[in-house]
Amino acid sequence: MAFQKPSHTFTKIHLKGLRTNRINILFLLSFTVFINTLSFAQELPKPNSSIPAEKQKDTVTIPVDSIKIPPVNTKEIDSTKKDSLKKKEFLTGIVSYRASDYVSMNQRKQKIYMYNEAVVTYEDMEITAGVIEIDYSKNLVYAGRIKDSTGYSQRPVFTQGENVIEPDSIVFNTETKKALVFNSRTEQQGFKVYSPITKKENDSVYFMKKGRFTTAESEEDPEYQFIASKMKLVPNKKVIVGPTYMEIYGVPTPIALPFAFFPMTQKQTSGIIFPSFGEDSGNDRGYFLQNGGYYFAISDYLDLAVLGDYYTNGSYGLRIENNYAVRYKYRGNISFRYENLLNSERGFSDFSQSTIYNIRWSHSQDTKANPNARFSASVNLGSSSYFQESVNQLNQSSFLNNTLASSVSYSKTFIGEPQVNLSLTASHRQNTNTGDIDVTLPTLQASMGRVYPFAPKSGSKKGAIQNINFQVTTRGEYSISTNDSIFGKSEMFDDAEIGMKHSIPLTTNFKVFDYFSVSANANLDENWTLKTVSKYYDQNEEEVVEIDKYGFDRYMTYNFGASIGTTIYGMYNFEKEGKDPKVQAIRHVMRPSLSYSISPAFDQYYETYDVIDADGTTSEVEYTRFENSLYGVPGNRYSSSIGLSIGNNLEAKIKPKDSTKTEPEKRFILNNLNFSTSYDLAADSLNISPVRVTGGTQILNNKMSINFGMTLNPYALDSNNSVVNTFNINNGGSLFRLTSANLTMSYTLSNESFSGDESAQDSASSRESARSGGRTDDLFGTSEDYADRRLNDQDKSKKEKDEKSDFYNYKMPWSLRLAYSANYNNTQRQNEISSHSLMFSGDVDLSPRWTVGASSGFDFLNQGFTYTQLRFERDLLSWRMNFSWIPFSERSSWNFFIGISSSLLKDLKYDKRRQADKTVGN
Repeated sequence: MAFQKPSHTFTKIHLKGLRTNRINILFLLSFTVFINTLSFAQELPKPNSSIPAEKQKDTVTIPVDSIKIPPVNTKEIDSTKKDSLKKKEFLTGIVSYRASDYVSMNQRKQKIYMYNEAVVTYEDMEITAGVIEIDYSKNLVYAGRIKDSTGYSQRPVFTQGENVIEPDSIVFNTETKKALVFNSRTEQQGFKVYSPITKKENDSVYFMKKGRFTTAESEEDPEYQFIASKMKLVPNKKVIVGPTYMEIYGVPTPIALPFAFFPMTQKQTSGIIFPSFGEDSGNDRGYFLQNGGYYFAISDYLDLAVLGDYYTNGSYGLRIENNYAVRYKYRGNISFRYENLLNSERGFSDFSQSTIYNIRWSHSQDTKANPNARFSASVNLGSSSYFQESVNQLNQSSFLNNTLASSVSYSKTFIGEPQVNLSLTASHRQNTNTGDIDVTLPTLQASMGRVYPFAPKSGSKKGAIQNINFQVTTRGEYSISTNDSIFGKSEMFDDAEIGMKHSIPLTTNFKVFDYFSVSANANLDENWTLKTVSKYYDQNEEEVVEIDKYGFDRYMTYNFGASIGTTIYGMYNFEKEGKDPKVQAIRHVMRPSLSYSISPAFDQYYETYDVIDADGTTSEVEYTRFENSLYGVPGNRYSSSIGLSIGNNLEAKIKPKDSTKTEPEKRFILNNLNFSTSYDLAADSLNISPVRVTGGTQILNNKMSINFGMTLNPYALDSNNSVVNTFNINNGGSLFRLTSANLTMSYTLSNESFSGDESAQDSASSRESARSGGRTDDLFGTSEDYADRRLNDQDKSKKEKDEKSDFYNYKMPWSLRLAYSANYNNTQRQNEISSHSLMFSGDVDLSPRWTVGASSGFDFLNQGFTYTQLRFERDLLSWRMNFSWIPFSERSSWNFFIGISSSLLKDLKYDKRRQADKTVGN
C-alpha cells in the first residue's frame, strides 16, 4: 500500500503553511496591531494640567500694632498722562489694496468695497478675488467671486506664506488670524484637498468638514478621490482624516479606512514602511509579508532602512539599506541582504533549505576633498547562489551574471621630486557557477615617478642619452584562492600565497632618419616569496613527494628589447574634372613596427630529481623551487625573438548633405585592422608564432559596433592533431590554418537616432543592475520593484512634450538594443562553432500611455530561446499598471501590479505574482 503525501491533495492549498507556524503568525499580527495602536494619532499628547489642592483659610488672627501701620501714600498722580480714549490699533501692519473697476469707502459703515481684480495685502497675507469687502469695525475681510451671465469668475485666492487656498468665498479676521473658507481648494506636494467648509486657526491649522482629497491631475473630474467626514490639515507637516471611503469616477467603493495619517513634511522623517502581502505557491512557502520595516532618518547625512520578509512556512528575509553623503567630501551606500528559504515542508522528500546572503558597498570621494589622497569602494560579494535563488524582483537582471567582483582601494600621492605614489587595494572575484573565489588582502603598490638623469636643466630632451629614464615600482600581494563553501572560515587561509615583486624599467627613445621612432628598454625584476617547494621521488610509494618550505627566498630576472616604427599615410582621390562624387577620397594610415627582445635562461634556479620506473630505467626531471611563487617562475629557456606588427585604419571623406558646408565629412571605414606575429631565433622548431588578426569598426552613424578577430597558424597538424614543424602549405593545405575566430556586434537604435536629439540615458534600473554586477543594457531583463517608483520612474515632462494631442501622437518613442556573438574553434580539427547567439531588448510606446518591452535572445547553436522577459506598462493618469512575464525556463513567473503613482499614497496598491515552481539551484 502506498501513501500519497498530503501536499498532493486539495487540503494543501492554504492551511499547510498556516499550521506550520501559527504561534509566530499570531505574534506577528499582535505586533502589527500594537504598531497601529501606537501610530494612531502620530502626535504628542497634550500636557495635562493638574488640579491644585484646595487652599485652607487660616483662622488665627494676629493683632497689628497701630504704631507700625505704614503711612498713607499722599503722592499725587497726574490724570492727564492716561488717555482714556486711546484704543488698540485695528491694523498692526500696512494694508495695500487695489481693484480694476473701483474702490469705494463708506465711513459711516466703516467699510471698503473693491470690485474686479481686487487685491489686498496685509503682512504675509494676500487675497485676490473678484469682490473684496473690508469691515474694519469688525476686523473682517470678505472675498468672493463675480457673477455674470456666463457664471462665476475670479475665484478668490488666499495666500499666506507658502500656503495657497482657492475657495469660492472667504471670511478672514485680521485680529485673530482665523478664517472661514467655503469650497476651498488647496494643494500640498501634489496632495489636492477640497472642502465645502474650512475653518482656519491662527496657528496655520485647517479643520475641514466633508472634504475630499486626491492626487489626480484633474480637480474637476478626478479618476479617484477619498471622501472624509472630517479632516485636519497642517500645511507642510501632516494631514489627519477621520472615517474615509474611496470613490472611483464618482462611484463609491467598499475601500474604507477608519482613520488615516499622511505626513507632509518636506524633509526626511522616520516612519514605518508597510509591507506587501501575497502567496508564494510555487515553492510552497505559503502566505507572505514582504518589504516591511522601518525607516530611520538619522540625520541630513545618514539614513537607515531595515526591511524584512516573512513566509508562513518559516522562511524569512532581512534587508538593511544605508545611504550616507557629505557634500564636497564623499557619498556612498551599504546594503546587506540575508534570506533563509524553506521549500515545501519538513519531512517531505522535496523539502530543502538554503541560507543566502549578499553584501554591497559603494563609496566615492569627491575630487575636491583631497587632491593627493583618494578612497573608493565597490563591493559585491555573498553566496554564489544568491541571485539565482532570491525571489526579489531587483535581481531579475543579475541572476545570469556568473561573476561577482569587489575592490576597496586607498591611494596617496607624495608630492616631490620625484613623485611617489602609494596604493592599497583589497579585491575579490567570485565565480557563481563554480563557487571559486580569489581574494587579495591586500595588494600594495608603490611607484616612483620617472627620473631622467641625463636630461638638460632647461629645454627639450634630445637624443638617446638625454631621453634615458627609469622608475622603481613595487607590488606585494597576499592572495587567497578558496571556495564558497569555506569562505569566511579559517581553512580558507591554508593555501594563501604571499609575494612581492620589484621592477626597475630603463627606457629611452629617439628618432632616426627623421621618420623612424626607436625605443630601447631593459627590465630588472626581483621576486620575493615566503613559500618554496622541494621535490623527490619516493621509490617505495612510487610517487613524487612535495615538501613545502616556509621562509624568505628570492630570484631575479632581466630582459632587453628594442623596437622601431613609423607611420605611413596614403590618399586616393576620386574627384575628377566635371564630377563631384559622394565619396571624395579614401585615406589609409599604416603603422608598421619591428621589435626585438632577448631573455636569458635562468638555469641556476632549477634542480632535478631522479625517477626510477618499473623497468629500472632512471630519468631525470627538472623543477624549480619557485613553482608556487605568486608571480610565476623564472624562465629556463633562452629566448631571442623578432616581432612584427602592422596597424591600419581607413577613413573616407564624404560630401556633406548640407550644401552650406564646404568641408567634407570624415567617416571611419575601419577603426583598426591589426596584424601581429613573431619569430623566435633561439627555438629549434616552430619558430613562427601564429598570426593574430584583430579589427573593429562602427557603421550606421556609429550606432552599430563590429569587432572581429582570428588566429592563423602556419604549421600543420599530424594524425594525432598535434602541431608539427611542417608548414601547412607544404602539407597540402593553405598558407595559414584558421584555428580560431570570433565576431561580436552591438547595435543601439531609437526613434531619436533619426531626429538628432538622442541623449544618453542613465536610469535608476540600470544603476541598480550595475551595482549587482549585471548588465545595464536590459539584455538580461530589467530590475523591477513595482512598489518602488524610483526604479521605473520616467521623465513625465518630456513625455508630455512629445504628445501632440490626446488622440494622435506623431512620434512613437521606441528603442532597440542588439548584441550578436559567434565563436569558431578549429585548434585540433574540431571545425565547430563553439558559441552562436543573438540577444535583443527593446521598448516601444504604442500610445502616449501604453508601453511594451521585451528582453530575449536566441541560441543558434542549441536551437532555443534564451532568458525571455516581456513587459507591459499602462499609464492610468493618477494610477499605473505594470505586468512582467517570464513565459518559460525554470524561472517562469509573472508579476502584476496596479497602484497610485503618488508617493504619498503608494501603499494603496494591488500586487499579485506567480513565482517559479522550483527555485533554481535546489
